[in-house]
Amino acid sequence: MKTSQDPVRDYLSAVEREASALPADRRQELLADLAEHIEVTRAERPDAVIGEILAELGDPRTIAATALAESGSTAAPAPDSAPAWGGADDSVRRGKVHPLVPLLLLVLAQPVGMVLPDEGGSLIGGLLRITGAVLLCTSVHWTTDRKTVGVLLTFVLPGVAMAVWNLTDGGPSGDGPALVANLAALVLTAGTAAWLWRVRRA
Repeated sequence: MKTSQDPVRDYLSAVEREASALPADRRQELLADLAEHIEVTRAERPDAVIGEILAELGDPRTIAATALAESGSTAAPAPDSAPAWGGADDSVRRGKVHPLVPLLLLVLAQPVGMVLPDEGGSLIGGLLRITGAVLLCTSVHWTTDRKTVGVLLTFVLPGVAMAVWNLTDGGPSGDGPALVANLAALVLTAGTAAWLWRVRRA
């Protein structure tokens, strides 16, 4: 069996074939974004196997279907067909989650904890934040580096800040510095979510 000498070119060609219904300029933009992500990832992780990087991006058919859906086209991959790129069965499921869902969960987690501090708000907010972080990490709409920044700024940093606050101040209340800290965490999370929305991949 003949093996490809350029898996990146084969991958991008597969995306281009699957996205043939897209307008030419949108299709070229999509291919340029993917090529840039591959190049940046290879530079950041020189020891990574190229197949691993391509698998992280997801199935070309799924990427094309998402781009087509966001452009208003009705074209979509056949549900019973095999993935066009190896190891991407789960990317089809991931692609079905709208990119707004994890962002809303991450943003809403903070105000829920602030509004309902004594009625299980902290627990509900924590569950919302965890669910949002998981959906963000498994989404096909962002590159790995953007997911990492997003999780750090919307999940890890606020979580560490709240843990330190609880240990040193006995838990946040609705007054003074506690309110300022909560509002700062909310602004950080909302700002990061807005940035993630702008840089999402079609």
